[in-house]
Amino acid sequence: MSSIPAASHSAPAEPTTTGLNHRKILMWAFLASECMFFTTLISTYMIYRHRSLIGPFPEDIIDIPVTSVSTFVLLMSSLAMVLALSALQRGDIKRTKIWILATVGFGTTFLLFQVFEFNQFYHEGLSPRTNIFGSTFFTLTGTHGAHVTIGVIWLLSLFFAAVKGKLKKENALNLEIAGLYWHFVDIVWIVIFTLVYLIAGNDSGVVPPAGG
Repeated sequence: MSSIPAASHSAPAEPTTTGLNHRKILMWAFLASECMFFTTLISTYMIYRHRSLIGPFPEDIIDIPVTSVSTFVLLMSSLAMVLALSALQRGDIKRTKIWILATVGFGTTFLLFQVFEFNQFYHEGLSPRTNIFGSTFFTLTGTHGAHVTIGVIWLLSLFFAAVKGKLKKENALNLEIAGLYWHFVDIVWIVIFTLVYLIAGNDSGVVPPAGG
């Protein structure tokens, strides 16, 4: 007799025909579409990075050391995100709030680095209207920055939910889904950093054609 309540207690709160939570499935589907979206932006940048007729060009302006620091900061935010979810799944709300705030702090620091970089590039003569490099670069990195901003706002809402006692161990899925989004944003940046900064930023072997 005692096994019946236990079985009903362990039943999934949101059963689906696939056996997976439908909210996680929707998030994975959304992230799949985002993969295609960012693939398009990155491919466009890589194709046109040496098609500008006037400078500045990638190898003239990209600052790898500064961006390396901001990349490290964003990677640390993923670690903080993992620790926040782990704490919530243990029911440790205090540490959950601490690590969520740490994730927000790292994300905000990354955005400040990006604002600094954009401002520096602007003063060196690069804007979205300067050349094709400027257009594709600012579109790609700016779109990623917008995604980080959305993630920061999302995590802040979860932090305040935790403060009000609305984010608990029982609904840790809310933070887990936000974590999926945040890790995706971090992974996208690793790809951007590798291709746009480390490879394209040092690739001075292709000279823009003089006539077009």
